[in-house]
Amino acid sequence: MRALGRVLVALVVAALLAAVVLIGVVIVFTVSSTPLPMSDQCVARVADADVTLTTEQATNASIIVGVATQHGLVPRASTIALATVYQESGIRNLDHGDRDSLGLFQQRPSQGWGTPAQVQDPYHASNAFFDALVEVEGWASGDVNDVAQTVQRSGHPQGYRRHVENARRLASALTGETPASFTCRVARPPAGDPGGMVAFLQRTLPSAVDVRAEGARVIVEAPDNAEAWSVAHIAVAQAANYGPASVALGDRTWTSDGTLSWWSGEGTGGTRVTITFDLPSPSPTPGG
Repeated sequence: MRALGRVLVALVVAALLAAVVLIGVVIVFTVSSTPLPMSDQCVARVADADVTLTTEQATNASIIVGVATQHGLVPRASTIALATVYQESGIRNLDHGDRDSLGLFQQRPSQGWGTPAQVQDPYHASNAFFDALVEVEGWASGDVNDVAQTVQRSGHPQGYRRHVENARRLASALTGETPASFTCRVARPPAGDPGGMVAFLQRTLPSAVDVRAEGARVIVEAPDNAEAWSVAHIAVAQAANYGPASVALGDRTWTSDGTLSWWSGEGTGGTRVTITFDLPSPSPTPGG
């Protein structure tokens, strides 16, 4: 009986240790704002290094980059903005913060950034950030951390610096500077929603990009190749929202298969992006 008791005690202790380790892992990934290894996630692979995001972060980053291109700003603007939101909110649209800080950029309504509802709208928040950014002298060539601090006036003036490399890689992928560099894994994607994708892209992309629905496909015509790759990566980033089955640009195709599958095919040319959805077949007409 004593031996059995010792075995039971050992099992209980082992179970408790395993639980502590699991809780610790969850806390580490939550604090670092990165997804758990087996959860739905997106990855930007640039310069032989991966930047991993949750699907929520991928959507928010897409909006930020899209708004930057609407302003006609170079990719460096996206880098500065992404380094900022990494530090301020972990690229999450928070409903809380220090004092009255809210949203992706932790903007304060009391400091003139907008109403509480506005600063929690990623589009308003991004527009407000870029409007302030372009007023900073030398922003396009200055130190990313220092430019971000000039806009934000943070109590942690060096906090943006540690996020610069991840922000650069993510900006490079989502602006299309690095083709075929962004993928997502969604284990159980939602039903395909071409209309939702069209509405999102039309709101997020510059007006020079033509977006239209054709049945189970969304066709996007971009003015140049880099913009087309930006569109393609932003579309992939919506895998958890609108359920695209595949995204194609030129001879390259990304397919949603529940894994972190990379783009198949060769070459990186083209300006047309085709987003395909698996839609349910219409029910047969009674008596047909």
